Amino acid sequence: MADTTGNPTATQVSTTPTPRKSSWKYIGPGIVVAATGVGAGDLVATLIAGSNFGYTLLWAAVIGCLVKISLAEAAGRWHLSTGRTLFDGWASLGRWTSWFFVVYVVIWGFVYGAAAMSSSALPLQALFPDVMDLEWWAVGCGLVGLVFVWFNKYEVFEKVMTVLVGVMFVVTVYLAIRVTPNLPDALAGLLPVLPDEKDSVLNTLGLIGGVGGTITLAAYGYWVNAKGWTDTGWMKVMRLDNRVAYATTGIFVIAMLFVGAELLHSANVAIASGDKGLIQLSDILEEEYGSATAKFFLVGFFATSFTSLIGVWHGVSLMFADFVARYRTAHAAKGEEVASGARERSWPFRAYLLWLTFPPIVLLFQGQPFRLIILYGVLGAAFLPFLAGTLIWLLNSSRTPAAWRNGPLSNAMLVIAGLLFLVLCVKQIWDQPWSEFF
Repeated sequence: MADTTGNPTATQVSTTPTPRKSSWKYIGPGIVVAATGVGAGDLVATLIAGSNFGYTLLWAAVIGCLVKISLAEAAGRWHLSTGRTLFDGWASLGRWTSWFFVVYVVIWGFVYGAAAMSSSALPLQALFPDVMDLEWWAVGCGLVGLVFVWFNKYEVFEKVMTVLVGVMFVVTVYLAIRVTPNLPDALAGLLPVLPDEKDSVLNTLGLIGGVGGTITLAAYGYWVNAKGWTDTGWMKVMRLDNRVAYATTGIFVIAMLFVGAELLHSANVAIASGDKGLIQLSDILEEEYGSATAKFFLVGFFATSFTSLIGVWHGVSLMFADFVARYRTAHAAKGEEVASGARERSWPFRAYLLWLTFPPIVLLFQGQPFRLIILYGVLGAAFLPFLAGTLIWLLNSSRTPAAWRNGPLSNAMLVIAGLLFLVLCVKQIWDQPWSEFF
């Protein structure tokens, strides 16, 4: 497979590690990042795009996958080419990166924890409506995620994620086939055309930016290390793994756009934004195809939500543990330390797991505080411009070995990603009700 980053391959550069052949048997971190990155919110956004515009924005979903490939590849390349973790790279750029990261993960984790638990609980309550209230299903999902990540290392985590991705894949592809997509219209949707509606540019950019992952893109390098890949000998394997990740993401997103275009757009049916839109879709599927199809979809909905939950519980806790280790020792944080499993056994890893699980339970029962939600939205929108900008900085400087610095294509993709997410960040900040904040 050709290199899409404009960089030399491992076999073209004289390195000490022995290059591994890119083989399907090594695939793993890519499956994890795909499963974590595609949550219920991504599926709803794609469904709504399909219901509003038919197949018109199919090309935008594909571009979204390509943009995220470049970001995840850059994060993985930093880890493998330098032997250092991404947080160690950020720390080398100045103390401001540490402040941004710690404020981000504290506020983001608090709000995201409640959102992830609720999202996982919705399909369970729909499948078993008379068992218990939504809030208690959510608490149960959070506790199961906590126990699972606390007591299992990366190898078991990856295997479970792979099984759940298989469920997601079967369900979404089945639905796409079941609604009988119009293939000529779908192919026409690959042409870059904007819908003839107000704010079509921003809606299109939002779809591109919303395909598959935020902080999980940064976590990809940590999962690469946790897999045992710590040097440039694994570079070709990592690149294949990353492409598999976003090919998988693309299949999920395109399948749900097909469902939106055929099932909702053709019948002029609107669904709510947010996770509850998927419950509405379940009701529509039951009317059209029967209760078995609806229940099958709810199983896929649960797999989608729960993979995002345990993926964040593991990946972001790993990043937080690395942040604390780097802050305490002030020494370079090595990928080999992540590969050893020491981070997963550390108290910061488990402390952040607890932060993701228990404080958000308060939000499940009392509602989400208004000001905190605004800060959550702003910080979330700012993270991807931060990630793209810092990766451009790191991978074009002497911090990265010359053979593995950005080529023209990689730089172009990261610049496009950075500008895209900067525009979306400005829009997100602009749209916040600041007059009510103070």
